[in-house]
Amino acid sequence: MIPPKKKLALGFGNNIDYEIVWNGSVYEALIREYAIRAEELSTARPITDERDLAISILAFLRAGSGGERFVAASSIIERFAARFEKKITLGGTSPRAALAMAVLGRSAALHLVTQNDYVRRLLPPDSVYVCSSEEDTLYPHLIVQFCKGMQIEAGDINIRAPRDNRIIYHNDADNIRMALNEDFANLITEAEVFLISGLNAMQSDAVAVRMLASLKRIMTALPPAAQVYMEDGGVFESYIGRLIYDALIDRIDVFSLNEDEMEEHLGRSVDMLDPHQVSDALADLYVQFPVPAIVLHGMYWALAYGPDAERLLPALHGGVTMATTRYYRGDELTLDDYRTIESTPANKAGAEFAAAIQARLGSRVACVPVVHVEQAGATTVGLGDAFVGGFLAALAPRDA
Repeated sequence: MIPPKKKLALGFGNNIDYEIVWNGSVYEALIREYAIRAEELSTARPITDERDLAISILAFLRAGSGGERFVAASSIIERFAARFEKKITLGGTSPRAALAMAVLGRSAALHLVTQNDYVRRLLPPDSVYVCSSEEDTLYPHLIVQFCKGMQIEAGDINIRAPRDNRIIYHNDADNIRMALNEDFANLITEAEVFLISGLNAMQSDAVAVRMLASLKRIMTALPPAAQVYMEDGGVFESYIGRLIYDALIDRIDVFSLNEDEMEEHLGRSVDMLDPHQVSDALADLYVQFPVPAIVLHGMYWALAYGPDAERLLPALHGGVTMATTRYYRGDELTLDDYRTIESTPANKAGAEFAAAIQARLGSRVACVPVVHVEQAGATTVGLGDAFVGGFLAALAPRDA
């Protein structure tokens, strides 16, 4: 049987997430158990055991920033997650984007690197996919969500989170290996949109070079007019990231990243409500990534920057609507929820920023403010993936 062709093609990595339910009492007990001190907190600390993991999480909580970090062994994640209640969900930008698209009645072809009973059960039922792993494997990713105002106090540590965010930790052999199944080429010959994501875990240039050779062969099957969207995802080894970007830059139509990833590329913090700082940041990013459009998405707004910016305005609306719907409703989001968010007014700060940066940069920018919602215990994981799903669904033809 010949698998159906899809207008939306999504690659490449995937995984299973352990989304823990935060329990401050458990965490404060961990601080006392391991005698963790405030002076030790660092988001750059290598994570070799559970104590290091606890310290890293506290540092991100204090900064209010999100990120993704490698741990020395999956057993560290298993031990830590066992202290909390948890939910097991489907992870990775491409499958989470597919789940978001399914809310809109859209289906996709996917490339997976991991398969198991969880993956098969949680994928949208009308997806078609290939997987590069012939055997079932499980390398869980730990997802830690925190909300603005969440407080931890034990020993000399007293932290109140300044904003909502999430952190991801893993040691995922399938994503580190990133072997590609070139049969994916058979599913993408009619693709209008092609997502490149999940390439952030590789740890050697030899692996990256091998992966890139496979990826380029796969991409020869794309129609000439297919739009290629690359999601940054925060590559662990910056030199590998540069190798990947340089190899693909001539084929990328949209390079997308969030505000944390932008600051890592620039090596400086940026006030996301200051149009002067953001304008300078976009100009510096464009030197590194000279593509038709850079898409930057965050908590107040999403924008496209570059010569192709204006045509992406409907896709930006689709992206921010889907991401905000997920923030508001989590995994239970429905099309009715999406329509409700679609008609909700924008947040004031984001709307003022959008007007200011549009006036400053003219046709080189298109900016859409995020709508204003108040939600206790909101979902902070998968918002970028939901943005990608909403964006690409709006970018591709409706007959997908």
